[in-house]
Amino acid sequence: MVDTVRGPVDAAALGTTLMHEHVFVLTPDLLANYGADYWDEELRVADAITKLRRLRELGVETIVDPTVVGLGRYVPRVARVNAEVDLNIVVATGLYTFAELPRQLQNRGPGTPFGGDEPLTGMFLRDVREGIGGTEVKAALLKGVVEEAGLTPDQLRIHRAIAAVHRETGVPITVHTNSAHRTGTLALDLYAAEGVDLTKVVVGHAGDSNDLDYLRSLADRGATLGCDRFGLDKYNTTDRRVATIAALCAEGYADRIALSHDASCYIDFYAGEDTQRALRETAPNWHYEHISRDVLPALRAAGVTDAQITTMMVENPRRYFS
Repeated sequence: MVDTVRGPVDAAALGTTLMHEHVFVLTPDLLANYGADYWDEELRVADAITKLRRLRELGVETIVDPTVVGLGRYVPRVARVNAEVDLNIVVATGLYTFAELPRQLQNRGPGTPFGGDEPLTGMFLRDVREGIGGTEVKAALLKGVVEEAGLTPDQLRIHRAIAAVHRETGVPITVHTNSAHRTGTLALDLYAAEGVDLTKVVVGHAGDSNDLDYLRSLADRGATLGCDRFGLDKYNTTDRRVATIAALCAEGYADRIALSHDASCYIDFYAGEDTQRALRETAPNWHYEHISRDVLPALRAAGVTDAQITTMMVENPRRYFS
């Protein structure tokens, strides 16, 4: 069984799955103090319901939402949306930072001024076993980051806590990486040393790279390649992403690829109507429907079979959560 916002679901019933999407990405301090400049709660909830219903009508049955602390995770709002949409939404625990922990956590735990046990481990375990933020919604995956700065001391704490929870619960992991700096290798090296089952790791944003040697090196260790930023052409254009996936599928790697957009109903990285308009102009395909409408036909035209598409979008997510 896989925990979702609406309760446990049999892994075999997840169906067609997008493995890395967000519902909302928000900055809570800014929202609380300046949200009146750009945020209308009822409008945004209604807009999210509409967008996710359209996605469901295209045949997508599940999205995996790796919005964790650091990205404005607020499960009650997501639950309110999900109550109106017949879609499985799988949520995550973990911590999103490119370098440093929040100051509160810098003062607690191993090697800190006040020492003690690692609080991150307890936080993540509680989200998995009891529920997130006082709700009954449980996290079904763990999320961390290895960006350009690499494994800073604070990042090491986060990933060791993620590994500890994975070892104890079996919950799988997705890790945000920087393909230009090949940080997927750093993540897998650490996880291997920490006893993580690498077949339960998605190397997020691996699809930003067209370096087949790099991608093979990750997949050959058992990890899944997160080809999950379709529509974000500033990192890699759709035609290049498609060609890379087609080449990997031709070499037998379809069972280690996951597809997604890393899109959201609303992301306040681009708050304000003028910025939103500019985003639509510069990244017109960065939305939930791009894969269904554009990418899958392009993959088929490039020689990817329907069976391989089913492997990437149905069988791989099912195995990841099984």
